[in-house]
Amino acid sequence: MLTDLTIVIVTVLAGAVLFYPKLSRAAGWRATVTPLASIIGSGFLVLGPVLDDSFGAFAPLVMLGLCSVAYAFGGAIRANIYDIDTNADRGRGIARLETVASWLLAVAYFISVAYYLNLFGAFAATLTPWDGALPARIITTVTYAVILLVGWVYGFHAMERMEQASVTLKLAIIAGLLAGLAVHFTDQAIAGGLVINPVTVSGWGAVTLAFGLIVTVQGFETSRYLGDTYSADMRVRSMRWAQLISAAIYMIYICLLVYLFPAGHVPLSETAVIDMMAIVAPVLPPLLIVAALSAQFSAAVADTGGSGGLVTELTKGRLGTGQSYAVLVAVGLALTWGADVFAIIAYASRAFAAYYAVQAAIAAQRGRPIYWGLAILGAVIAIFGRSVEG
Repeated sequence: MLTDLTIVIVTVLAGAVLFYPKLSRAAGWRATVTPLASIIGSGFLVLGPVLDDSFGAFAPLVMLGLCSVAYAFGGAIRANIYDIDTNADRGRGIARLETVASWLLAVAYFISVAYYLNLFGAFAATLTPWDGALPARIITTVTYAVILLVGWVYGFHAMERMEQASVTLKLAIIAGLLAGLAVHFTDQAIAGGLVINPVTVSGWGAVTLAFGLIVTVQGFETSRYLGDTYSADMRVRSMRWAQLISAAIYMIYICLLVYLFPAGHVPLSETAVIDMMAIVAPVLPPLLIVAALSAQFSAAVADTGGSGGLVTELTKGRLGTGQSYAVLVAVGLALTWGADVFAIIAYASRAFAAYYAVQAAIAAQRGRPIYWGLAILGAVIAIFGRSVEG
């Protein structure tokens, strides 16, 4: 009861602070919350159980590694933001690389929408008597149809208006989740009930598995494309803050989670976090399902709109936004019915890693040779990243 009460109080207070007009309307916060919401998204729901199952007591070190690599890639993109702002003519070679990066990002968006909507289907299926892979895929397929219809006929403006509210709701629930975990962790520590789980993967397999999880800390690159709204300095500063805040949230989450549940106590699945949180407090599962559904849908809408505009721009209008949405849905349905969520996570990680590799190569060619190493790392991740079940 105390844990439930703590969760509710913290969630309400966090929501009140985040909805406070002076904060919610502040330009700096709005610029920060866009990449922050993308980073603390779907990955938050699946990453804890995956790291616990695979890396056991060493999961916090893996989480630190993921956040550090993401921050380094963010550094390359931040350098490019400043470079674009100060150099109108960056040369034909850089322009070609930027085109390649844009195509890679469009492909990454296609896969990430499949990732979001398959998680949406999985969490939505838990609300029905027919929880399982088939009902989840059916829900995902229907959701794709709705998004295609609305995007093709009406555009996404109506649905995009819900994004700010869903982001705030998600962050408030995450604050409540962390508070609940902290109370439960303290209780277990006092009772001597903390556990040290073994590592189940090692060597190169462990490295490639970590590579396949990069997408769970992806999202900071959205700041790169907000030039019409914010200055270069604001975008750089807000991206840095978003990455630091998300890293702190992830580290606290993983450090609290992985020492609470014995290995195998909760079977690994895309919705395993729901079963874990039910042990912590009865109020958490419904809150997490609400956060999951709103977060996945709004993220899918945002990336669908972004990819449609990007493909239309890259094809110089030969593919309209509606046709781009149709291609996205076709790719998404192929992934939905041909792969599981963990495989889609790995595909998305590899696609984003390829994009980051090109961005790092651009930064390196603009007089920052340190980023060549990062470009090579991105290429290695894109080639060798694998899924949890790989």
